Amino acid sequence: MIAALLIGREGSVGFPGKNIYNILGRPLMQYPLMAALNAKLVDEVYVSTDSKKIMEITESLGGKVIVRPAELCTKTALGEDAFVHGYKYITETLKKDIEFMVLMFCNTAAILPDKIDEGIEALRKNPDFDSAVTVSVYNMWSPVRARRITSDGSLQPFIPFEKYMDGMTINCDRDAQGDVCFHDCGASVVRPKCLLNLKDGLLPQKWMGRKIFPIKQWGGLDIDYDWQMPQVEFWLKKNGFTEEKLPYEIKKH
Repeated sequence: MIAALLIGREGSVGFPGKNIYNILGRPLMQYPLMAALNAKLVDEVYVSTDSKKIMEITESLGGKVIVRPAELCTKTALGEDAFVHGYKYITETLKKDIEFMVLMFCNTAAILPDKIDEGIEALRKNPDFDSAVTVSVYNMWSPVRARRITSDGSLQPFIPFEKYMDGMTINCDRDAQGDVCFHDCGASVVRPKCLLNLKDGLLPQKWMGRKIFPIKQWGGLDIDYDWQMPQVEFWLKKNGFTEEKLPYEIKKH
């Protein structure tokens, strides 16, 4: 049994209502939900939320709702705890052995069903990996470019340069450090042990375990601010989405 679990709460400070924001005629959360529902290797799809509107959209498309507890819906609540809660609910409800969990976010539209299937197949072929996650390359956001404002009001390296590995090239060329991969929040295919032993996972996304397989794609991101929406619309159009059609056939439920 392979189950997908999306999380998305009602409140958002940076971008209120982002999960149901209309893009190409559909609410934002419909894109990751459709990807999960139409992945060939996913058996069940759940959405954990406190939003009645998200619940309605989920059920209208054939997904199942998990009512997310209030303590997991605050600004400071961690997504990893919502994933663990959802996993426990699913195992108690289905009473079946879970091979993999596909963990997703309602505010991440840049994901296709075949990328989810690719992650599942990667874990089946590589039993020593804990998880397989979607990544996009963003060399312009290399950590060596990051700065923080210090107490005297000046900009200083976020991570002191002496902390980097010996021989690492540091200059103004965005490609000098090689490809800089970020988990773009499209999907994390994880073994149940990652959620059962969350404290052992690699920071900051502990649900991925420690040995992580990259599912390569481009331009993925989760939406936190309204100014990111044009990038998502660009990604969707590049991947064959319009207001009238999808780039894949809808799986019957």
